[in-house]
Amino acid sequence: MTVSQPSDIFQPGDVLNNTYRIETILGRGGTSEVYKARSEISGRVIAIKALRAEFSTNDDFLVLMTREEDIRDVRHDAIVRYFDTQRMPDGVVYLVMDFVDGPGLDRKLADGGMSASDLMIVGARVCEGLITAHGRNIVHRDLSPDNIILRNDAPGEAVIIDFGIAKDTNPGAETIVGNEFAGKYAYAAPEQLSGRTDPRSDIYSLGALLLSTFRGEKPDMGRNPMEVIEKKAKPLDLDGVPEPLRSLIARMSDPDPDRRFADAESLLAAFKDPSSIQPPAPAADPDPLDDATVIVAPSAARAAAKPVHRPVAEPAPSAAARNTPDAAKSAKRSSGLIPVVAVLLLALAGAGGYFGGVFDGLLGPRYPLANPFALVVEKSFGGEAQAVGNVPSEEIETALSNRMNAMGGSAQLTLASGDIAETWGDAVLTVLDRADHLDEFRLVVSNGNAALSGLASSRSELETIQAAFEDGLPAGLQGKTDLQLGPRFVTPDMLVPLLLHHADCGRLQLRSPPQIGYGLEDRIIVTGRFAEDSSRDALRSEIAEVAGDRPVRIEAEILNPSLCQVDAILPRVGSGGFVTRFGFGDREGENLSGRYQVGDNPVIDIILPDSVQDGFLWVSVVDVKGVVFHALPNRNRPDNSVATLRTEAQDGALRVAFGLEEAQGTGRVAFTVDDSILGKSKLLVLHSRENLFPDLRPTTESVSSYAQALAEARDRGGLQVTSLDTAILTTEE
Repeated sequence: MTVSQPSDIFQPGDVLNNTYRIETILGRGGTSEVYKARSEISGRVIAIKALRAEFSTNDDFLVLMTREEDIRDVRHDAIVRYFDTQRMPDGVVYLVMDFVDGPGLDRKLADGGMSASDLMIVGARVCEGLITAHGRNIVHRDLSPDNIILRNDAPGEAVIIDFGIAKDTNPGAETIVGNEFAGKYAYAAPEQLSGRTDPRSDIYSLGALLLSTFRGEKPDMGRNPMEVIEKKAKPLDLDGVPEPLRSLIARMSDPDPDRRFADAESLLAAFKDPSSIQPPAPAADPDPLDDATVIVAPSAARAAAKPVHRPVAEPAPSAAARNTPDAAKSAKRSSGLIPVVAVLLLALAGAGGYFGGVFDGLLGPRYPLANPFALVVEKSFGGEAQAVGNVPSEEIETALSNRMNAMGGSAQLTLASGDIAETWGDAVLTVLDRADHLDEFRLVVSNGNAALSGLASSRSELETIQAAFEDGLPAGLQGKTDLQLGPRFVTPDMLVPLLLHHADCGRLQLRSPPQIGYGLEDRIIVTGRFAEDSSRDALRSEIAEVAGDRPVRIEAEILNPSLCQVDAILPRVGSGGFVTRFGFGDREGENLSGRYQVGDNPVIDIILPDSVQDGFLWVSVVDVKGVVFHALPNRNRPDNSVATLRTEAQDGALRVAFGLEEAQGTGRVAFTVDDSILGKSKLLVLHSRENLFPDLRPTTESVSSYAQALAEARDRGGLQVTSLDTAILTTEE
């Protein structure tokens, strides 16, 4: 169980909305925290997911919370139930959801796996939940072992969590929301690597996670993007998996979505009656644009020949003769047999001469008939370009081969005749002239129908190619284009230079970057601090240029240049548990937001943690104009040893800024807000083992003077700061 800390959003015993009493914290993340709570009205145990106040005005985070709330309309015991969303006066937004008490499949996997019989029960239960979700057009997209929780540790009470929401907590056995999804490539369906998802993708992921949980080991997806793609194109290794689980997973995880179970309903039926499982039968009449269309390549011995003349379908040479008037009459009159035979012989000779090329000089070459007249040209990620299929002339065969050679690829082409327009070849070459600029593409042609898919490396390039096909494909082809903004993978190395360039307030970092790079649906998250809004916005814009349509989230606090000067020198140390509590000098009550209007009299208390009994405490405020105000120590309060301060504290609360009446005539620090300094000021609470400075700092000084003093202490080895806690005080009109 995670231990509560003073800096947590809520504390055990807090009551929210006069209804939900916090019992304990389950997990913490970069933007939110998850708590176990109980309704004071019904006594029901629930979970609370709280978004921190500093993120509650960010539309990106609120959208994620809203997506979670939308799931509350989906009612099924196999899906985590969401109840309510509330915003508190201090800006904290929290979500109320079902408390799922039990281990996740990731825990079972780590403990050695589960039996096939138990996983059959889990699979059927998850199917029931997916039927309900898919019926509402909700696709999970991120099914993995950590997103399936066994309520009461019972396979028949499996619960699906996290429908495509950001994962930012790690509660362990009492999981409510899973941790950052590191298994995307391991459990995602192959089509998800191309940014395409439908209910069959969830079916694939369910099969993959059942296999991993059975084996008790995570899938090996390789060490680089190319290995991921290669592995995803192959069936999963089911060696050692017993029936009927083996046949179920084989069908669920077929790399081709069309060969999987069509929907969760049919999968549930198979779980209930495994004897009904049938391997997917090949379609009798495949879609002419189906990527699976097979074009038989010429043999290795003939592939080197310049064109390859290989009959695809040989028409019967006597067809013309059978349709002549003389041939029709021959069934009635035997006396005309000799003339008819002569006609037949002439017809056969003519057909032989036609197909043998005798008349090519007069009529042009006639190649064997191909139906469908098919061609596939592709430039794949990490692979060589290739063209395989039919072409109508030697000129087109040569031009297409030259294009493949220029791309470092190869061509295996067959001269053939077919149901195509005279402009077919020129149209194909025109499409390829455009497609060649794409990072990767695939052109599938069947007779006059064509489909072009691909990834562009930049938005401008994508828009240029889309504009070229705005009115359709060139004359001779008809069909569609499906172009996306790439690249397929964005590696951290592509983003780090951008972070360095735009860092104006300390180091910026990528949160949990995937080892092999961000896929098409992965979210890029940057953490750190900025001195200016413009720096953050410029970074977001430049990342979008590199990352395409991937979602980009920048979880960064906007300080100001003054604050950043000090922040750059202070050591990177953790929290010491010192909590800042804001109040008002003229009235009771806590100011949870830390916001003050002109004329307000702020009161500031520092809550001393029981774990800190010695050392020295330093409390300073850095305002937006670059002035540092030292609340502790100062000339009126020079002793900042923790031992002395504890004697002054009341119930562990040490006041460093007082109410006006309280401070009257005592020399204590007190102030009111005026309109000369509006914006965010930062409160710094430093704890050190020894005094940081040889002399007492003035009560107020410039930020550059303070930064210089800190740097000098650092250089002489005297900046022995053991902890740093901060808070933001905002003044406004």
